[in-house]
Amino acid sequence: MYALLHYCRLPGGRRRWDGEAHVLTCLRSPVRRASRGPGVVLALAVAAGSMLLSSALPGVSALIIAVLLGIVVANVTALPAALTPGTAFAAKKLLRAGIVLLGLQVVLADLLALGAPMLAVVVAIVVGGLLGTVALGRVLGVDRGLAVLVACGFSICGAAAVAAAAGVTDPDDEHEERTVTAVALVVLCGTLMIAAVPAAAALLGLAPEVAGRWAGGAIHEIAQVVAAGGAIGGGALTAAVIVKLARVLMLAPVMAVLSLQQRRQGTADGARPPLVPLFVLGFLAMVLLRSFLPLPEAAIGIGSLAQTLLLAAAMFALGTGVTVRRLLGVGPRPVLLAALSTLLVALIALGGVLLTA
Repeated sequence: MYALLHYCRLPGGRRRWDGEAHVLTCLRSPVRRASRGPGVVLALAVAAGSMLLSSALPGVSALIIAVLLGIVVANVTALPAALTPGTAFAAKKLLRAGIVLLGLQVVLADLLALGAPMLAVVVAIVVGGLLGTVALGRVLGVDRGLAVLVACGFSICGAAAVAAAAGVTDPDDEHEERTVTAVALVVLCGTLMIAAVPAAAALLGLAPEVAGRWAGGAIHEIAQVVAAGGAIGGGALTAAVIVKLARVLMLAPVMAVLSLQQRRQGTADGARPPLVPLFVLGFLAMVLLRSFLPLPEAAIGIGSLAQTLLLAAAMFALGTGVTVRRLLGVGPRPVLLAALSTLLVALIALGGVLLTA
């Protein structure tokens, strides 16, 4: 019987639908679902703590704090085996739920108010950042999977985009260290940009709104954009956030393109991913809901808190799967790629903002 149970489970959690094996697997599934509880509770508790800590550290995202805590836990002590099913669930399912709720932050009317030229600049930032970073990764000899994650994180919306891209390109978490490496690079480069963009804007003599648009187009994480916009002052903060949310909206088409590439490449067992991932459709549904229905401010606020909580829980879960030794093993090339990608995105953003000013 044990052999039959083991045989019916395929790599990646897939199961064979064949008679007794399927029945026995289904009989065991409530036990597996129940075992997720402790790990999920831990991830959510750490996420809540990360949110509290983030509120005291301007410009530091709760997602970043959570993933760092996960790495610390993974390297200081071994998590009990009973927590593993829950953290695995958080890294996948809670992540996608958080990305769906991220759509509630985007209002199409605000983005359209930017005007066609600035929206074209946003598209240029994302497309140019993606293609340019992947090309740079090829020149530097960086693993293509890691280069794609860096490209998505730096061109779209930081850690959330990294994790979303990993969910499409590495659905079985066979290369989890890539995800955490890309998130760590978002932390490093994005934090440096909080001070660099306002300083450079002052040297260039940019007006606050122009500088704000540059910050929104150049910096990786939303929290980092808010910190930089606040440092610039004037009307920079509002301009920065709106441009940043326009980049966030690009998450949907980019994930759809990545999914299409995965379908063309296929998988070892012949399975084909969906043309458009379900969480991307959910994200778009939330964008439309926020844009065309008069949602109460309280509901929007709750959605924002829930989105951050879920994404931070997923980041903690991802962090628990990677050791410092594995992180350091990636070498200097990904760091160089991250620096060049940051510079590339910043220059595209600056050029586009100056042309439309």
